[in-house]
Amino acid sequence: MKTSWRNASLVASAAVVLALTTACGQEGGTSSVGSQNVGATAPAGGYGGVGTGVGTGTETSPSASSTAIGQGNLGAQSASAGKLEVSANAEIGKVLTDSNGLSLYRFDEDTAEPPKSNCDGDCASAWPPVPADDASAGAGIDKALLGEVTRTDGTKQLTIAGWPAYRYAKDTKAGDLTGQGVGGKWYALAPTGKKATLASLPGLSTRNDPNLGEIVVDKNGMTVYRFAKDKAWPEPVSNCTGACLEKWPVVGPVSANDTKDVQKKGLMSFTRSDGVKQQTVNCSPIYTFAGDKAAGDTNGQGVGGTWYAVRPNGDMVGVSDK
Repeated sequence: MKTSWRNASLVASAAVVLALTTACGQEGGTSSVGSQNVGATAPAGGYGGVGTGVGTGTETSPSASSTAIGQGNLGAQSASAGKLEVSANAEIGKVLTDSNGLSLYRFDEDTAEPPKSNCDGDCASAWPPVPADDASAGAGIDKALLGEVTRTDGTKQLTIAGWPAYRYAKDTKAGDLTGQGVGGKWYALAPTGKKATLASLPGLSTRNDPNLGEIVVDKNGMTVYRFAKDKAWPEPVSNCTGACLEKWPVVGPVSANDTKDVQKKGLMSFTRSDGVKQQTVNCSPIYTFAGDKAAGDTNGQGVGGTWYAVRPNGDMVGVSDK
């Protein structure tokens, strides 16, 4: 009788483990222009001072060096856009620039329909809004996409296909793209008003990194990471909260059909303790790194001995046991 009871108990425990494993490891996932047309020119407008500051969710205070850069670049950053141009970047494709070759950006927290800027105060110091006055369309740019939006201070900001346009105070010369991907919310503008990208990438896919091998990237080509202190079993748990999320933004839900070359088993989203939905690969929560400025960067690899790029099967690059 004792032996039978023990066997029954073991069978029941195994059934619970199997159920939990199946729940986490199941295949599938969760799925995750209206500005005034100014044509070649726009009514006069402008904005105040330029410098560096908080506004990305990833910076706490400007350093002396970054402040110096911002002040030294004041003239170029505060100038009107002039004739917009298109420049080619090897990593992210066609990028919209002003007449001085400075890259223009868009902010994920803004809206295009209707056009609205949600970057004010310190944010607008780090990301100076581009004035709408005297902006015109150069070669390869549809002038019908140029518009303007009135900011909270009453000034007029240039919009591209409805998206408010910004420069980045840390871009100091033509061709700089140091703002690309900052905070997981700032991206260079393509001539169409969309985020600049070489191609339309799936929500999750892979690329072959020369140093790390095959790793997972998000829809913007940014490297995806895992946090060694997170848990995947019996259900996903993220231990990156509060200030941690400023440096390691979560990857939102991605449909299994919107992936390429990423393991489908365990590809799912879950609701974090803060109510935000986060994607997993093989049940492990995934993130991007605010320190990666452009597609192809892997600056988060090995940070703190706890953050690692992700293999297509969910393993952490350089860690033997997950």
